[in-house]
Amino acid sequence: MALNKCACIDTLFTELPWQKRFQAARKAGFTHIEFWNWTDRDLVEIKRLALEADVGISGFNGDADYSLIDPGHRDKYLEFLRRSLDAAQQIGAASVTIHSNALGENGIVVDNYANLSDTVKLCCMYDTLLRCVPMAEQAGVSLHLEALNVHVDHVGNYLETTRMGAEICSLIGSPRLKLLYDVYHMQINEGNICANISQYADRIGHVHVANAPGRHEPGTGEINYHQVLQHLESTGYKGLVGYELFPETTTEEAVRAIFA
Repeated sequence: MALNKCACIDTLFTELPWQKRFQAARKAGFTHIEFWNWTDRDLVEIKRLALEADVGISGFNGDADYSLIDPGHRDKYLEFLRRSLDAAQQIGAASVTIHSNALGENGIVVDNYANLSDTVKLCCMYDTLLRCVPMAEQAGVSLHLEALNVHVDHVGNYLETTRMGAEICSLIGSPRLKLLYDVYHMQINEGNICANISQYADRIGHVHVANAPGRHEPGTGEINYHQVLQHLESTGYKGLVGYELFPETTTEEAVRAIFA
C-alpha cells in the first residue's frame, strides 16, 4: 500500500520508554507518530525527539475535559482548544483530534448528558464547531472530528455515526474540519466500512486502524484490512493511516502484521 503509516506511540512500542518510541517507530517504517495527551508532556522535548527521529507528528487530542455538546462548556472548550492549537504549532503537529464528549481515564465518557435533548446537543456541537474553525484556520492546524463506538469502549458518547460527523463537517464547510474515520469504532457501531469510505472519502482527514473485536493488529479479528485499505486508496485518499491499536502479544509482532 502506498498510504503513509502513522504509529500511536501510546499504544505501540510500549515496551520502551516513551522518549525512545519516536526512533523505534521510524525504524519500523512509520513516517509519522501520534499520541493522546499533550498537557503532561514536554513540548520542547517532543519536537526535538521527532526531529532527531526524522518522523512527522500527525497530532494529539485537543479537547480533554470539555464537551462539544454541553452549552455550559463552550467557552472552556474554546479556551482549551486554543491552547491545543498553540501546542500543535509549537511541535509542528498537523492536526488535533476532537470529540463530542469529554473522555476520562481509559476513554470512559465522563457525562452522557441524558438531561439534554438531541436538539440541544446537536445545535451546541454545531455552534461550537463554527467557533472552532476560524481558530484552526488561523493556526494552520486541522481539526479531526472522531465518532466513537458506544457499545464497548465509549458508552454514552453522542457522536457515533460516520454520517452525522460527515454532514456536520459539510455544513460548516471548512477544509480545516474533517472526519477522523476510525475503522475499529465504526465496525462496531455500523459496519458497512467500504461503502461508507466511498460515500464520505472527501470528508475524511485521518484514518485509525485496529481490528475488531479486541482492538489488536490486522489479521486478529473480523475486518479484512487488506481490502479496506486497498479500497481507501482507490478513493484517492492521501492522508495518513494511524495505527491506534493494542498489540495482541508484542509490538514486534504487531508491526510485522501492519507491514505484511
